[in-house]
Amino acid sequence: MKNIITFGEVMGRFSAHGNTRFRQSLPGDLNLTFAGAEANVAASLSMLGACARFVTALPKNDITRACIENLRGIGIDTSCIVYRDEGRLGFYFVEAGANQRPSRVIYDREYSCISLADPCEFNWDLIFKDSVWFHTTGITPSLSKQSATTTIEAVRQAKKQGLTVSCDLNFRKKLWKWKPGTDSRSLARQTMKQVLPYVDVVIGNEEDAADVLDIHAENTDVHTGKIDAAKYQTVAKEICNQFDNVKKVAITLRESVSASHNNWGAMLYESGVHTAHFAPFVDGAYSPYEIHNIVDRVGGGDSFGAGLIFALNHPDVFEDNQAVIDFAVASSCLAHSIYGDFNYSSFDEVMALLRSGGSGRVVR
Repeated sequence: MKNIITFGEVMGRFSAHGNTRFRQSLPGDLNLTFAGAEANVAASLSMLGACARFVTALPKNDITRACIENLRGIGIDTSCIVYRDEGRLGFYFVEAGANQRPSRVIYDREYSCISLADPCEFNWDLIFKDSVWFHTTGITPSLSKQSATTTIEAVRQAKKQGLTVSCDLNFRKKLWKWKPGTDSRSLARQTMKQVLPYVDVVIGNEEDAADVLDIHAENTDVHTGKIDAAKYQTVAKEICNQFDNVKKVAITLRESVSASHNNWGAMLYESGVHTAHFAPFVDGAYSPYEIHNIVDRVGGGDSFGAGLIFALNHPDVFEDNQAVIDFAVASSCLAHSIYGDFNYSSFDEVMALLRSGGSGRVVR
């Protein structure tokens, strides 16, 4: 198989134990794992059986070595990672919500290596050798003006070398701060409009298109958990109208009943034929998975992106768009049952969910 490349930041993730709050847990110990949107996609792709190569910039120290060993341990190719003398490993802190109390994320990633790295530090010819797909997200250009420049160059180089390019819009209001006097949404819109002309497949959640592209779904209020899934076909069509290079748009549809209970599904739109497919699709209608007692929802969108990319790269197994979106949603559904950002779900486990409908019976 050809390589699938993901490009972005990997961080240390500190989590309070269980559903405790930081003020309960500290002073005390926190759990450390490694995470980051593009690294999460690479991890999930590798677990599904794809050849995934993750590209980033990291400092030269023992924590980096531990991170690299973790990535290699699940089969990710780390051979093109850049090591720098200047910069640091970023961190973020997660406090898991429950019931009506939402989860909280605190970032500590300023001056990370990837935010300081220049495009010329990456050997794009080597990175894209024997590769077929390139994936990045809107998180990487949000980190700094430098990382925005590097991301734009990365997608440009990927298209120049004939790869299919996907981008998850992944709007993070707390991160788009690098241009004084410009608010987060405006800065994201200015920057992502320079990235998207090189993108073939756009991925986003139910509010990314509104935040990044000012394209809004009717009859939808994500803050109250109200989503009119059918209206997202119009959103996807407008994205394709604005960027005629975009061939497919995939949008996850999360209804947050509470922090512990979400309804989960998605839509895949193809521009050439102007058709949309929804999943789960039961008895002729969209019927999202009802996920109760969520273990960890952080990284759920990344596992969806990975499932989508995997399925689109295996047309011999997934013969049409309905099969593709079914697999992507099932893969990300399982991710909600797994602690940490990485989706430790295999291809066979995802297919088993599709066959069973999600009964959760013990496998003996």
